[in-house]
Amino acid sequence: MGFSFKKKSILGMNRRTMRGNLRLFLGKIYFQWKRYWVWFLERNTFAVTRIPLQEMTFTFPISIFKHSSPIYRKLKDVPMYLQENKKVNLEIAISKLDGTVLYPNQVFSFWYLVGKPTKRKGYLPGMQLRNGGFVERTGGGLCQMANLIYWMTLHSPLEVKERWRHSFDIFPDSGRTLPFGSGATLSYNYIDLQIKNTTKQPFVLHLWIEDGFLKGEWRSDVEIPFFYQVYESYHGFHAEPWGGYTRRNTIRRKKILKITKEILEDQLVTENIAWMMYEPLLESSGPKSDPTNS
Repeated sequence: MGFSFKKKSILGMNRRTMRGNLRLFLGKIYFQWKRYWVWFLERNTFAVTRIPLQEMTFTFPISIFKHSSPIYRKLKDVPMYLQENKKVNLEIAISKLDGTVLYPNQVFSFWYLVGKPTKRKGYLPGMQLRNGGFVERTGGGLCQMANLIYWMTLHSPLEVKERWRHSFDIFPDSGRTLPFGSGATLSYNYIDLQIKNTTKQPFVLHLWIEDGFLKGEWRSDVEIPFFYQVYESYHGFHAEPWGGYTRRNTIRRKKILKITKEILEDQLVTENIAWMMYEPLLESSGPKSDPTNS
């Protein structure tokens, strides 16, 4: 009798798991095709023009903001070959993104330009964060590119139209220099990074790899009279009723006039919350890390 009950329970759980996985699969297909439809309807609004480096530096001589993040980082239980593969994946993505010109009223879409990362295109298995852990997925590691572009955009007059945050905080900080939650996650094609040029001047995205670092900058043809200061106004660890912890913070941005240093605006950028996959005490014992290299 007990065996029969246990067997029925296991079968019931398996059915529920199968139904859950099926709903996730069908939901993913729905949102992917919904994105394809939006791309088709709004295809004239997306940035597609690209220019070579020589023309880029001549036509857009002003560097608006520049940043870099290390490609290689020692992470617990993560084999280094995945980070070697990530470098290859980043190089392929750079070949699709470097030199993209974002004209006024146009939208930069990461996936619209990069396309689906597949083995046929040369993408290799890389680390991809998923449900509080990591898995090997073809094209894994491209989030580092999205992190970099997002952080640079926060220091420009461009508008972040779409950005998704990570739901889990998987690894304790190690050498962090930027605020927690400063990155952006990706999943083809419905979890995208999109940036809109609401200004009256064009911008160009420059990306490259040098000495083990992913580097990038937004360039333009005219100097802007202000700069941006992105800062963390709140950060804390919260014990939850179920016994675990969440990590929360608030990121804000100041718009500052270059000549007088007058603060023209202090606006909310985002409020982050992530389920922690480690004890908070581990985080406080080590140096902070740069989230743009995850």
